[in-house]
Amino acid sequence: MSHAIRKLGGMLLTLVVASFVIFAAMFAAPGDPVTFLIGNPENMTPERIASVRAQYHLDEPMLVQYWHWATGALTGDFGQSFHYHQPVADILATRVPITLSLVGYAAVLLAVFGIGLGVLAAVRRGRAADTLVVGGTTLAASVPSFVVGIALVALFAVQVRWFPVSGAGSGFGGRLYSLTLPAVTLAVGALAIVSRVTRQSMIEQFSSEHVEAARATGLAERFIVRDHVLRGSWGPIITMVALVIASMIAGTVAVETVFGISGVGSLLVDAINTHDFPVVQAVLLFMVVAYMIVTTIVDLLLPVLDPRIGRKAVTA
Repeated sequence: MSHAIRKLGGMLLTLVVASFVIFAAMFAAPGDPVTFLIGNPENMTPERIASVRAQYHLDEPMLVQYWHWATGALTGDFGQSFHYHQPVADILATRVPITLSLVGYAAVLLAVFGIGLGVLAAVRRGRAADTLVVGGTTLAASVPSFVVGIALVALFAVQVRWFPVSGAGSGFGGRLYSLTLPAVTLAVGALAIVSRVTRQSMIEQFSSEHVEAARATGLAERFIVRDHVLRGSWGPIITMVALVIASMIAGTVAVETVFGISGVGSLLVDAINTHDFPVVQAVLLFMVVAYMIVTTIVDLLLPVLDPRIGRKAVTA
């Protein structure tokens, strides 16, 4: 119970600090928001400026402005977009499902191929397959995601025309089809991390006492790998997969821009270019909250996958 309370308190403190940093960064950004709100220089009268400042609480101290914004965010009110002149929450509601679909698709690819390649490298350690997996995934991770995306578009969308050049599609099948190349782009860079953690964790398990004992009983190697080596390796693997998935949300900025996807990542880029501060704040806060949710889910799942972790948490 004490572990759960400490965890919850740490999450709340992190959220408060992150939200304040996000707001303060926008507050310190160059340029006066009133200029973007009014737009036409001919309307920049003292009365109009004073009215806009009062409407958006811009005439109040920063801490008071943060309080208005934070309390509104708790109820889902992130203010009004400077550029779109719509509630920020409504804009996010149309963009978040697309981004979550992209991240979810990429997460499945990452988990299947990242863990699969790591298992292959661990089982074939010291052989050609091991060298090929380590070298190939390292090379893939060294290429920037936008370069991978452009290359995939040029080959599979323009040359052979298997996939669309841009867009997220509609319906489950259409979205799955349209997001294939973006999801591959998003997952490729993280394959090296997941596969290496899987490989290293399994190699350590191969030399453990319980694996040696299972091997001494004459158990087939495939059962040893499945029931003893891989099972004992799940903790570090799941943790790393979760951290990578959580960081993928920020990685959608480049991928969505390359593939012309109207998600949260491209919304952030547009908001920065148009100085749409409320949208920037809301998107950054969404990324922080999403990261915290993913890592919290992993903390809850790890004791189930590895009871030893649960016992450590109880005794802590």
